[in-house]
Amino acid sequence: MSLPALDDRNFDADRQHWIEVRVYYEDTDFTGMVYHANYLRFFERGRSDCLRDAGVSHQDLLNREDPAAFTLTRVAVDYKRAAKVDDLLQIRTRYLGLDGPRFLFRQACLRDGEVIAEGEITAVMIHADGRPRRPVREMKDTLAAFRWTGAESA
Repeated sequence: MSLPALDDRNFDADRQHWIEVRVYYEDTDFTGMVYHANYLRFFERGRSDCLRDAGVSHQDLLNREDPAAFTLTRVAVDYKRAAKVDDLLQIRTRYLGLDGPRFLFRQACLRDGEVIAEGEITAVMIHADGRPRRPVREMKDTLAAFRWTGAESA
């Protein structure tokens, strides 16, 4: 599967963000399959790139007068198939919006168009010292334009 048609920020027409990840030997366990925790790393790359491409910089958040960052409060992953060395994976990230202080994401790892892992991730904004805080307004406004509103599909 090649990536769908993307704009200059790596979003498709349905506001889904896409990156590709190549599986290296270091990503695998002794069986030659991707170690389960590494899908979380692939999803992290997808979310970080999604936010950056939408105009939200982690470094800019930390450099604010009132520094802010993200932390995850919930991660649920369903593993469907195994990836192996040299596989080219597509990571799809859907920003679902806010639920109070929570940022909701739905992600998928695909190989040749087949979903091999899916994740639901909840993040919250924190102060630099780890205390919870309200989401930064400018960031909320920026991300609103990238909220996925499509129908559920693979």
